[in-house]
Amino acid sequence: MSEPSHHDRPADGPTHRFPEAIEQTLRAVGWQPGRWNIKQAEFWADTLRGHTSPAGHRHAVFPAAVEAWAEFGSLRLTPPGPGRHLAPSGVHLDPLHGLHLARTLADLGRALGTETAPLGEEIHTRALLAIDTEGRVYSLDHTGDWYLGPDIDQALTTLLTGTRPQRLTTDG
Repeated sequence: MSEPSHHDRPADGPTHRFPEAIEQTLRAVGWQPGRWNIKQAEFWADTLRGHTSPAGHRHAVFPAAVEAWAEFGSLRLTPPGPGRHLAPSGVHLDPLHGLHLARTLADLGRALGTETAPLGEEIHTRALLAIDTEGRVYSLDHTGDWYLGPDIDQALTTLLTGTRPQRLTTDG
């Protein structure tokens, strides 16, 4: 018999995907295991695919982004407490925050050897959150580009707990 996936767990029990405080924060704004708003995710995908910047740049749309949008899209998250290493960031998960940043996202993807799509933004700094084809998550702000984690679960934990992210550099 195979192990159940996180989507098979009851909606009222802990998933163990997130630290307890982060899971409580998610649940308080309507997230639960198995949340899947594919209609909204497809709307965002169509909107992003249909947008071309004045210079001709277009958005990449791929399964990892659509899955993240379907599970977490529209959520507005507030940190559950003080930061671990720095001030925690509130997050609004809506890819249209990056609608007019197709070139920025294309440049990041090219630098990383992948494609990136918008995921949302950090509420107070307005830093853009992006996801790549492997599900890794990044933050782009006026101070630089930051690696938040190998998946959205870790990225949300990093942001909401104020854990220091890793700065992306050009020296490998």
